[in-house]
Amino acid sequence: MPVRDAFADLVLGGRCAGCDRPGVTLCGGCRELLTSVTPFRAWPDPRPHGLPPPTAAAPYADQVRKLIIAHKEEARYALARPLGQVLATAVLAALGNHPGVWICPVPSAPSTVRQRGHDPLARITKAAVRALRRSGVDARPALALSVVRRPDDQAGLSAERRTANLAGAFALRSRWAETLTDQPVLLVDDVITTGSTLSEACRALETGGIPVLGCAVLAATRRQRPSGS
Repeated sequence: MPVRDAFADLVLGGRCAGCDRPGVTLCGGCRELLTSVTPFRAWPDPRPHGLPPPTAAAPYADQVRKLIIAHKEEARYALARPLGQVLATAVLAALGNHPGVWICPVPSAPSTVRQRGHDPLARITKAAVRALRRSGVDARPALALSVVRRPDDQAGLSAERRTANLAGAFALRSRWAETLTDQPVLLVDDVITTGSTLSEACRALETGGIPVLGCAVLAATRRQRPSGS
């Protein structure tokens, strides 16, 4: 367990980030919950234009929601590995028959990373790649996108306003253009709500000539309508 997590457990009395049960950062029950997730297709309603098929590992609710927030906002670093394994489960479901894949996380603005003190999705993506490689998948991280225009806060915006707010927010890093040409690429994020962020990230990749197989996320909000299509 990282020193910061150990210190937090000592000061706060040690509680599970998912269910608040006294003990370690992730209790056995919540760990079992994470290992038993069943990925599903989570199309937003309405579907944003250009969004590749999105696969979520779990609904964004209850313990899963608390664990994602604890890792992201409270810097509970010990959660990166189990959350990475959950993301790997979604990636495997989205990957189909491809033996290998480049995993491209949706980037955060540098100022957001500085404010949080870490990059949650980058950390989880690295853990997911390690889990995938242990399972025999030739997975590699591709930090191929950058934030070129920081959008306004998305909270409370409609799907249409989120799409407009994110327009032009991401761009392909030029050094990745040749590397990813004709390669299988999956976009990953922690949560899908309206799909506007993933759709804009996909646009940035495809504008640079990089087709996207699909999207994999840890969780989908309740506004999602899972479907088999």
